[in-house]
Amino acid sequence: METSELLKKVRKIEIKSKGLSKHLFSGEYHSAFKGRGMSFSEVRGYQYGDDVRNIDWNVTARTGDAHVKVFEEERELTVMLLIDISRSAYFGTTELMKNEYITEICAVLAFSAINNNDKVGVLFFSDQIEKYIPPKKGKMHILRIIRELLNITPQGRGTNIGLALEYFNNVVKKRSICFLLSDFMSQNYEAPLRVVARRHDLIGVHLFDPREEELPNVGLIRAEDAETGELRWIDTGDKQVRARYHQWFADNQAYFRTQFLRSGADTISVATTDSYVTALHKFFQRRS
Repeated sequence: METSELLKKVRKIEIKSKGLSKHLFSGEYHSAFKGRGMSFSEVRGYQYGDDVRNIDWNVTARTGDAHVKVFEEERELTVMLLIDISRSAYFGTTELMKNEYITEICAVLAFSAINNNDKVGVLFFSDQIEKYIPPKKGKMHILRIIRELLNITPQGRGTNIGLALEYFNNVVKKRSICFLLSDFMSQNYEAPLRVVARRHDLIGVHLFDPREEELPNVGLIRAEDAETGELRWIDTGDKQVRARYHQWFADNQAYFRTQFLRSGADTISVATTDSYVTALHKFFQRRS
């Protein structure tokens, strides 16, 4: 992608994402993700309704007037975005491909985080670790993340969610809020999932295109497997073929939901025909 075109796309996503983050998700994000605890802020004069358990008896005795300790939430958090950029993410039959949908969601989450003075980091993965960007604060850092989302070219074709979770757990020692964004068209990641969920606040975001759930009846077609590159002829007019296709999708989605539920992690599932704004609203409200 040419530099001028890339900058235009970054700016477009920035304007849309910042607006959503500031006007829709700022308060909801803050409520959904609590800080690490309460820290002492200051001492002030007692006011009607103050909790007597917060009275600072030393200051009260010294001044002769009742004073209370004021505490505030330790807000600084780390948000990690684990982003599946395998070849299956570069697919779409609607207005946006899955990777474009993921880019917008990540931008909204990232701007929501920096609006709350939190750090944001990114791990791109396919069937290998593609790129790791350590957590930092600031608008320029978020714009760098968006540029990478728009312009990164994966070296691998397949998906290895387990590898991504293991790498993340090894490099990020501090407890973090971790959004794992993928179409989850793979399995065998339950062991590292349990480890990460015990240590971090993990949320699986399942993105899918409607044509991945139901194969249309359009006769004989030649299709390419995005992750293997294999070309095959498929008779979509065969009911059994369409049933097996749907079952494959249903099995992967059931595995995703079951494993995240067992590990105690949260989930969001949204189709590219749905509004991710609505999906995020529901998630934040549920968490609040």
